[in-house]
Amino acid sequence: MSATSMPQARRKRLRWIDLREHLTGYLFILPSVLILTVFGFFPIGYAAYMSSMQWRVRKGPFIGLANYQKALGDWSGALMFALGVGLMVLAYIVWNRAAKARSNLGLVVRTLAALILIGAGFVIASGWGRMLAAGDKDFLNSLPITLFYALGTVPLELVLALILAYILFQKIRGQEFFRMIYFLPYITPLVAAAVVFRTIFSPRESSLANTVLSYLGVSPLKWLFEPKPVSEVLFGVQLPGLWAGPSLALVSIILLGIWTYVGYNTVIFLAGLGSIPHELYEAAQIDGANNWHLFRYITIPLLSPVTFYLALIAFIGTFKAFNQIYVMRVPSAQGTVNVASVTIFDTFYKANQFGYAAAQAIILFAIILFLTLVQNKVFGEKVFYG
Repeated sequence: MSATSMPQARRKRLRWIDLREHLTGYLFILPSVLILTVFGFFPIGYAAYMSSMQWRVRKGPFIGLANYQKALGDWSGALMFALGVGLMVLAYIVWNRAAKARSNLGLVVRTLAALILIGAGFVIASGWGRMLAAGDKDFLNSLPITLFYALGTVPLELVLALILAYILFQKIRGQEFFRMIYFLPYITPLVAAAVVFRTIFSPRESSLANTVLSYLGVSPLKWLFEPKPVSEVLFGVQLPGLWAGPSLALVSIILLGIWTYVGYNTVIFLAGLGSIPHELYEAAQIDGANNWHLFRYITIPLLSPVTFYLALIAFIGTFKAFNQIYVMRVPSAQGTVNVASVTIFDTFYKANQFGYAAAQAIILFAIILFLTLVQNKVFGEKVFYG
């Protein structure tokens, strides 16, 4: 029966049922939408509004993008930096296309991708130099420090967590006890753990870290009080700019981050290992696979969704890290541990520049959003879902 020949009363009844079903669905999601709006979308929108004001304790006049210009410095430098990042993305796309091309053509495409990548490096360096010359050096320097913290924390904690999970998944004595022990750091109050680590990495010769070094025949280090790059302190190599890497003080804080989150990642990996069918391992063993082959060709691919999730969440978390860094930083580190969130807090709390702090927070939000999208694009395609 067509809609035109259907009785009018029945059509009204069907429309009412359809409307009621839609209203029921909207009512179910209404609490989540309200929570996201009040605690998510509204703060972001209000921060964007504050960033356009000269807001110091009290609301001032509208100044547009002046706070962003103060943070980034030279607009042309910021555009050059963004262009360089875009060229890096283009180089990645071209490199992926090379894998699908024929052998001779693939070599040409890879060469083109390498040239684009080299050009991107020069453009990014030039843009960054202009930004540092005219912008807020404290905020701009906090961005590579944040990147060092993320790159020093996330890969190591994921690798250690995967190894521990694989060991604890075997039939060993005291399995449940060890699982509990490794998870304890995650539920330990972060501020209390930071205070303990601050004592461990004290510059005194009697501190635990320096005592261990003395047993190894190494001279005591300043740890949290050392602003020099770790490459210079440990190896005596002096490298220019960002190539020098993080300071020893930041490395000390990175160790706390690894200690804190390895247990949590281990538990998630254990859940992922439990979801892998045991028949796959048995079939591979029948075909002659050893333990390394089982781990390399079965465990790692089938754990890729879990690994991708943990890496994504961890990178977002490290870019927002605040508590442990704020507690462990000392003036002697000379700002080499001031990640972006700590710098934003100092701008807001110490300098009382609310509008400028909001602009810095929006820039950090944009960076996290961009890196999340890049991770989804680059690593999401390599995830094996079975």
